[in-house]
Amino acid sequence: MTIRAVVKGTGHYLPERVVPNSHFEETLDTTDEWIQSRSGIQRRHFAAEGEGTADLAAHAARAALTDAGLQPNDIDAIVVATSTPDLTFPSCATMVQEQLGMTRGFAYDVQAVCAGFVFALTNANGLILSGQAKRVMVIGAETFSRLMDWSDRGTCVLFGDGAGALILEAVEGEGTPADRGILATDLNSDGRYRDILYVDGGTSTGTTGFLRMQGKEVFRHAVEKLAQTANAALDKAGLGSADVDWIVPHQANLRIIKGTAQKMQLPLDRVIITVQDHGNTSAASIPLALSVGKAQGDIKEGDLVVTEAIGGGLAWGAVVLRW
Repeated sequence: MTIRAVVKGTGHYLPERVVPNSHFEETLDTTDEWIQSRSGIQRRHFAAEGEGTADLAAHAARAALTDAGLQPNDIDAIVVATSTPDLTFPSCATMVQEQLGMTRGFAYDVQAVCAGFVFALTNANGLILSGQAKRVMVIGAETFSRLMDWSDRGTCVLFGDGAGALILEAVEGEGTPADRGILATDLNSDGRYRDILYVDGGTSTGTTGFLRMQGKEVFRHAVEKLAQTANAALDKAGLGSADVDWIVPHQANLRIIKGTAQKMQLPLDRVIITVQDHGNTSAASIPLALSVGKAQGDIKEGDLVVTEAIGGGLAWGAVVLRW
């Protein structure tokens, strides 16, 4: 028998404040039409003052626990993907552990920017396959609104805040592509491209800094690399595009999502799309979309799901799993 990391529950949380595109027309040379035509985004959510990344993550975690019918101490580990932790340390994950009242196990963060959830999911899969943990909570949570230069119309209109969570559990499978659970993963990075998407702050500057992006360059790399990594993961699983029920991509830009689906020769009606409502929530975007896709009845048990993402680093990757 083969051990598989099977999805047992999902959940998500969005801050109460909804910010439509029209909000930016007051301070920037932009319009709702301009933003939608370039990104597909119509609105996003911003965290309230005093509402931190760990708070968003804890809300999503509670929703996932309820969905799975589990209690906090049924979880062995929490892995949080985030680029916007509330503090340099301790980790966001240990802060979530405390908020949940989880008094056992271990918790830590993973940072791969917008690809963070794919990296965290792969990491959690490794914990389960190695026997280190039986149940792992994987969370993507971000407050990217706190990294925005509000005078830069090319970036500040694109991002939002939110969190999504997924619980993986060790289950015995047959070792075939028909198994439920994570079937294959593919991770990549290339530090030569760090200057096309980065934050200009940190310990070297003594400031939080702002997000900086060369949008055209990021777009050029994204479509090619996302299709490439998704196909590589499918190859590892012994599957192909024709076997895919749903692509759940990083929700950065509708044009990137469409371009990737086209390269994979998959129709848009097999893609979960939430970017119009959430904007780019970085590491939170995939678990948010997974949770929404399940809640609205699209993603069902037995469906083959491919998640793929690219972020600063550059870092990119994909996970193939059967729901």
